[in-house]
Amino acid sequence: MASRIFSLFLVASLTCWEFAAAEARAQGLPLIRDSEIEDTIRSWADPLFTASRLDPGAVRILIVNDPALNAFVAGGQNLFINTGLLIAADTPGQVIGVLAHETGHISGGHLARTADAMRDAQTTGLFATLLGIGLVAVGAATGANTGAAGGAMIASGQTTAMRTFLAYSRAQERSADQSAVTLLDRQHISARGMLDFLDKLADQELLHISRQDAYVRSHPLTRDRIEFIAQHVQQSPWSNEADSPEDVMRQERMRAKLVAFIERPRRVLRTFYPETDTSLPGRYARAIAHFRQPDLPRALAEVDALIAEMPQDPYFWELKGQMLYENGHAGEAIPAYATAVALRPEDPLLLTGLAQVQLEGGGEAALEEAIATLEAARRIDSENPGAWRLLSIAYHRNGDAGAASLAAGEYSLLIGQAEDARLHAGRAEREYAEGSPSWLRAQDIRQEAVQLIAMQQR
Repeated sequence: MASRIFSLFLVASLTCWEFAAAEARAQGLPLIRDSEIEDTIRSWADPLFTASRLDPGAVRILIVNDPALNAFVAGGQNLFINTGLLIAADTPGQVIGVLAHETGHISGGHLARTADAMRDAQTTGLFATLLGIGLVAVGAATGANTGAAGGAMIASGQTTAMRTFLAYSRAQERSADQSAVTLLDRQHISARGMLDFLDKLADQELLHISRQDAYVRSHPLTRDRIEFIAQHVQQSPWSNEADSPEDVMRQERMRAKLVAFIERPRRVLRTFYPETDTSLPGRYARAIAHFRQPDLPRALAEVDALIAEMPQDPYFWELKGQMLYENGHAGEAIPAYATAVALRPEDPLLLTGLAQVQLEGGGEAALEEAIATLEAARRIDSENPGAWRLLSIAYHRNGDAGAASLAAGEYSLLIGQAEDARLHAGRAEREYAEGSPSWLRAQDIRQEAVQLIAMQQR
């Protein structure tokens, strides 16, 4: 059993953990994008990155639509966090504690060192396994009673490899904990949230591995780790610092939004956020649930009431635009998205949403405006597949075959469709003068696609 667990962990590490975030889409990770949720997480994570001497712009945060409690670092400075963890967290401090811990992994270079530790553990186990195989072979050839000893040595080698790696993994977790509490102190943030989250998971280690949350499997808990953080909470001058009302509202809105979009609408309305819940997050969730039923009149009534209460909130305007667009009213959705963009003009996802309704509801007159909006979006976030897909459509309508193929190549590359990316890049190359910036970019896309194809075939 130990060797099987180790091999499964190794496979995961050599696939998901070594791929950059763009390629993770091709590996089946159900990534989601949401401007409000990303902004909330960024508001908590970026100060931690800065305090840890990391460039916040170089660390990518990706949200995985998965109910399991998990967060992990992969592909260098890519931080993945599951929707299950975001929903299960009771306070902003619990999410911030997880972010601080993962920041410790990034700043400590643990991902690269993990690969070395796994190779060392394999080497140790392989040596004992080979000796055991040799003894079994001698016994078979000579009739000597060495078969049982050889079999025991093979099992011992596998167990030794597992223990060697787990010992290293526990040391890594303790190191990330130390870094996390230091970061939290620098930001005058209580580590109680971090302690509460680990206490929430403490009983998980008593469960069979198939029933444990992924966070426990990838972040081995020990009583020493929990006691270390508990001792820090007792000693830190910032342990009684409460989550700010703004952070509490951000977290409650994030949870309400995730629940409303992930759970069945009827369950959202009856169990999670019934009519008796008159809080802003409750009304927000019901607006989304009515939209998903679909009951557009009730959904619009809910979101219009929220907008009347908070007219400067871009995400309520975005939701109204989404409601109208997805119910076939793209033209009516343009003012709502335009207002959201006016309130957050540098938000690439809001810009992409505006361009989509301009393309579908604004007619030919809005085509150039949509292209300008999408170009602004991709300049801010060049790894937003939606913007590239829409750019390809817009340029095609505008008669620019080269730009359409180039944008289609960027889109295909980002979603892991390497063969399509290679074909689109080839078409784009033929449309541009050799040596021009667009021609060079087409060549880059084609080369990246070839590399991705080779990686996917391993």
